[in-house]
Amino acid sequence: MAVPARTCGASRPGPAQTPGPGARRPASGPPRPLWLLLSPLLLLPLLAAPGASAYSFPQQHTMQHWARRLEQEVDGVMRIFGGVQQLREIYKDNRNLFEVQENEPQKLVEKVAGDIESLLDRKVQALKRLADAAENFQKAHRWQDNIKEEDIVYYDAKADAELDDPESEDVERGSKASTLRLDFIEDPNFKNKVNYSYTAVQIPTDIYKGSTVILNELNWTEALENVFMENRRQDPTLLWQVFGSATGVTRYYPGRYQPLHLLGRYIQGASSPKDMVIIVDVSGSVSGLTLKLMKTSVCEMLDTLSDDDYVNVASFNEKAQPVSCFTHLVQANVRNKKVFKEAVQGMVAKGTTGYKAGFEYAFDQLQNSNITRANCNKMIMMFTDGGEDRVQDVFEKYNWPNRTVRVFTFSVGQHNYDVTPLQWMACANKGYYFEIPSIGAIRINTQEYLDVLGRPMVLAGKEAKQVQWTNVYEDALEGMGLAPFPQGWTLPVFNLTQDGPGEKKNQLILGVMGIDVALNDIKRLTPNYTLGANGYVFAIDLNGYVLLHPNLKPQTTNFREPVTLDFLDAELEDENKEEIRRSMIDGNKGHKQIRTLVKSLDERYIDEVTRNYTWVPIRSTNYSLGLVLPPYSTFYLQANLSDQILQVKCKWPDFEFLLPSSFESEGHVFIAPREYCKDLNASDNNTEFLKNFIELMEKVTPDSKQCNNFLLHNLILDTGITQQLVERVWRDQDLNTYSLLAVFAATDGGITRVFPNKAAEDWTENPEPFNASFYRRSLDNHGYVFKPPHQDALLRPLELENDTVGILVSTAVELSLGRRTLRPAVVGVKLDLEAWAEKFKVLASNRTHQDQPQQCGPNSHCEMDCEVNNEDLLCVLIDDGGFLVLSNQNHQWDQVGRFFSEVDANLMLALYNNSFYTRKESYDYQAACAPQPPGNLGAAPRGVFVPTVADFLNLAWWTSAAAWSLFQQLLYGLIYHSWFQADPAEAEGSPETRESSCVMKQTQYYFGSVNASYNAIIDCGNCSRLFHAQRLTNTNLLFVVAEKPLCSQCEAGRLLQKETHSDGPEQCELVQRPRYRRGPHICFDYNATEDTSDCGRGASFPPSLGVLVSLQLLLLLGLPPRPQPQVLVHASRRL
Repeated sequence: MAVPARTCGASRPGPAQTPGPGARRPASGPPRPLWLLLSPLLLLPLLAAPGASAYSFPQQHTMQHWARRLEQEVDGVMRIFGGVQQLREIYKDNRNLFEVQENEPQKLVEKVAGDIESLLDRKVQALKRLADAAENFQKAHRWQDNIKEEDIVYYDAKADAELDDPESEDVERGSKASTLRLDFIEDPNFKNKVNYSYTAVQIPTDIYKGSTVILNELNWTEALENVFMENRRQDPTLLWQVFGSATGVTRYYPGRYQPLHLLGRYIQGASSPKDMVIIVDVSGSVSGLTLKLMKTSVCEMLDTLSDDDYVNVASFNEKAQPVSCFTHLVQANVRNKKVFKEAVQGMVAKGTTGYKAGFEYAFDQLQNSNITRANCNKMIMMFTDGGEDRVQDVFEKYNWPNRTVRVFTFSVGQHNYDVTPLQWMACANKGYYFEIPSIGAIRINTQEYLDVLGRPMVLAGKEAKQVQWTNVYEDALEGMGLAPFPQGWTLPVFNLTQDGPGEKKNQLILGVMGIDVALNDIKRLTPNYTLGANGYVFAIDLNGYVLLHPNLKPQTTNFREPVTLDFLDAELEDENKEEIRRSMIDGNKGHKQIRTLVKSLDERYIDEVTRNYTWVPIRSTNYSLGLVLPPYSTFYLQANLSDQILQVKCKWPDFEFLLPSSFESEGHVFIAPREYCKDLNASDNNTEFLKNFIELMEKVTPDSKQCNNFLLHNLILDTGITQQLVERVWRDQDLNTYSLLAVFAATDGGITRVFPNKAAEDWTENPEPFNASFYRRSLDNHGYVFKPPHQDALLRPLELENDTVGILVSTAVELSLGRRTLRPAVVGVKLDLEAWAEKFKVLASNRTHQDQPQQCGPNSHCEMDCEVNNEDLLCVLIDDGGFLVLSNQNHQWDQVGRFFSEVDANLMLALYNNSFYTRKESYDYQAACAPQPPGNLGAAPRGVFVPTVADFLNLAWWTSAAAWSLFQQLLYGLIYHSWFQADPAEAEGSPETRESSCVMKQTQYYFGSVNASYNAIIDCGNCSRLFHAQRLTNTNLLFVVAEKPLCSQCEAGRLLQKETHSDGPEQCELVQRPRYRRGPHICFDYNATEDTSDCGRGASFPPSLGVLVSLQLLLLLGLPPRPQPQVLVHASRRL
């Protein structure tokens, strides 16, 4: 080299980046000295000092020359083998076989919206029939005080599993004598085994199914079976039909073995939106078990809230303070509730009780009008162990005389306190008083407040019979993974009975009637293949959550929470999309063309693209429908093979080119696994699917009514067109001459043809072109798109055999027919990695194809090149995502496909700092993570309080509430069914048995604003490096030439691209700038005729000394704990 030998301590001069357009200083570091700002051309004499090595760092014009050679080589190969021009001619030669159709966005989206409205209207009519029938059946029902379990015969959704267990306590007691045993058949609509002759009944574990209330409920709801069946007869596409009773009983049709998970849907239909403040007493008297009960109760209370509700949680003793970072009411969405649940676990008991501080804080929260909130059903939920203060002055100041805020009080734990003040608070403020003596009473008592909220709805009558459009929920299907997400429609069912002639109208809500609609039923109404690979339809609700979207695909099953993916999280957020989202939520029509960023299907790349968004509201619903269309998908091909079919006497034209017998000469054909015909058996194995397709085509005629003629004819058309490409271009070419492993073509019609046939053995791309990353990216990018193999698919260089590792290079075929332009296909080649790495060295060298490498001696000056000087010079091709494509370093061949920062962190950081790359960070809220150890959040805890050694040594503990509560659980457990056994509905979702939902942070890189060629220097004191970077025209490649690093002391921070686990964006900051949403427009939270006299009853059961002594003896003897009792529902409050 022209510079003296470098060592880590050596000082040397070096060129700075070239001044002029595109030249810039690295983003970090101090200003450079003046000599570093000089042109590299002025400094080259310094680098070629006499007496030094005969090589110098190549000049800029030299490297530009190399870049042009690389561009010409790629373009030449693609012109010869890609066959873009030839394929255009083939399409034009076959112009009589297809028509060009136009996608008219406004007409399309309006038609689809109308079809969806009609579909949903049929479901709503079925829902109304059920609700009316339920009200009439209950009104006609005669209450039976002496009803017994054996009088009622029904199918219990949990009974089969319990009957199969010979040690089941219920079996021992004979309580299953009235339970049916059913046979189930597999149903493709449900992707599960069901029974259409019976309904199934589901009763929560913590409710005693032998109570009089439950038995009467089972008795009158049995009549719903016939209505369910009649609805299905009129509309066979109906999915689950469900009645969720306020008593906790759920009856649904058709019957199935597994329980349904309906809490969220029931709550959304049972009340209007809520503004709730939860205040928790954390004074010193709230000890051990009582505090644990409160934490679990608060988490259960949070689970009763939906995205239409707003909430905050605070703890209080002498002072009140929020338990989390939220200082005001926030939307009760999944992420915010998670923050609350985690914060609640950190509550610590200390100080003295100050009800006044707690209630003043709560009222101040509810009176804050400067924030987004529900503005309906304002309420305060107070959890305490008891106290004497009634804080009447607070209620007089904030809530009387109008009583616009309901107060619900919860006495938690076992204690001797007078509960009268708690009852008075609730009764004086239109609320209700509840007792939670033990963990088994939590669920029922944290949900029963909904009965009180339902009173104004019942009293409003028909005006309140509003269909609620719930969020999307997942439905777990036995052995079949996830079914299409069902969308719930609910309608409240009112109690129409009266106590007697002239008596007041009943104000209790009976329950909620619901019907599920599979999203697949809605998707079938939307165009798919006519929109092209990158066009799609989506729909959002008033919260901005997507009902339909190609990116709506959660990886885990969560029954308790809805699938809530915001439109701005389903796509990469920008200002244009925020504007579109707001307009859709407001129910407006609109159209907008935007430049936006999209992720590739494999989530490794970012493309800046043009998209046309068109949207309209879906009338009679809370949804808005949108259509996204790239400009090149405005037109599409529709095959018209009628004349050809007649010529071959009603046989399929070009059908022989789909037969495996033709693959050796015509190349291997993969067909997209689409629903071409109803009787076509699907298969994940494309060879098997092709076999099934061929067998069916030999049976059906081309005009068969059971087949989709558009899909089928386009497939056959593209089969013939790609075969002509083989005949005209590929068959007579020697791929080895240009070191190619394969050539290929993929089409909108669903054909992927790979030539030669043996190359199909190593073909790993998706056979559905619309789901292949290379296909979709090629349509969105001009020129040649390089796609290196993923790093996990590579073997080390010494293990590469039979030239099986290759690099895909693809480009879209743009077809112009008159004034109509479309891109119906993608063609490409697969480069031999090793051979092209060697070719890359030659093309980036100082010799021509005929010359030998330059020989430089002491008296002759030469510039370094990528072939001769590969020990000193690093030459690489990096794609637009920052992944290594080719290198002149043999030891880096096994790193092709890796993010370049893993190969050379110092150089990648310099490219990023010089704006060759831009970074985009986003979050995946639908990811799945490995099972986590069981926690103690939400409703999951089922354990009991275990006293510590200090507790046993403390005499006060022996007479404490904790000891008494333990005894109560033990005593009741000797009688009632085991509550320690996990509820099957919950066990399915336990973290020990399945992956959990989590948030993953994704980082992608894409080309920045620099599109010029220039030299730069990586500042690192005595270990600085020169590098040159230049984009290759008409490709997605960056050509980089750099000095190899000789010092390790300049290691900079490594840029990360790999997806990482994350807590997501800071929720405490996000709630300060909430996304736009609209709540339901109708609120039922007041009725002048409401009777608030029923506001809760309390009873105390003080422990005796003898009982406590007996308890401790049992504990000391090591008697195993017995189960918690099932909680009896309060009949007086129900019917």
